[in-house]
Amino acid sequence: MRKFELLDGLVAPLDRANVDTDAIIPKQFLKSIKRSGFGPNAFDEWRYLDHGEPGMDNSKRPLNKEFVLNQPRYQGAQILLARENFGCGSSREHAPWALEDYGFRVIIAPSFADIFFNNCFKNGLLPIKLDAAKVDALFKDVEANVGYKLKVDLQQQTIAAPGGSVYKFEVDAFRKHCLLNGLDDIGLTLQHVAEIKAFEAKHRAAQPWLFA
Repeated sequence: MRKFELLDGLVAPLDRANVDTDAIIPKQFLKSIKRSGFGPNAFDEWRYLDHGEPGMDNSKRPLNKEFVLNQPRYQGAQILLARENFGCGSSREHAPWALEDYGFRVIIAPSFADIFFNNCFKNGLLPIKLDAAKVDALFKDVEANVGYKLKVDLQQQTIAAPGGSVYKFEVDAFRKHCLLNGLDDIGLTLQHVAEIKAFEAKHRAAQPWLFA
């Protein structure tokens, strides 16, 4: 998992509440358990005018030019600005996979569905909760200024806006540690390889019949 420390990223505004995980990555794309390759199908039913299926050449599909992520000014966005209850619906971990593979590193919203919120941290995404009034202000700024960027500092837990505004955000200390050090569940486990091997050796010596 990539480390997250400081991001100076372009913001894309998704002005919709209750965006569910089926909208983020539709069910027909859930057959793969690889973490990569989902980016081209993130928000598939909104990005394209036809029905998407696994294996299709997305470069030849008709785009919905009205969808925000298809607009030229938001190409290359790394920060997604959203409304309340983002990531609701089923608990599919493919949703953060798709967002991360698309290129997003940060999602800012007033609230998130709990399971999606937790899955983001496990997959290198930083979900940030801000008051609805602050999110409203950011939407206005993003839409009024082409190329609008925010600087997200995880160590300091701040978001710095171009006009000088600074927003503080809360993050669990353990999750912060994992993101700063690029540690997912497997990475955390591998930090204790020596202890695991020592336990296995002790267990084998005490109960050898279990290993016969």
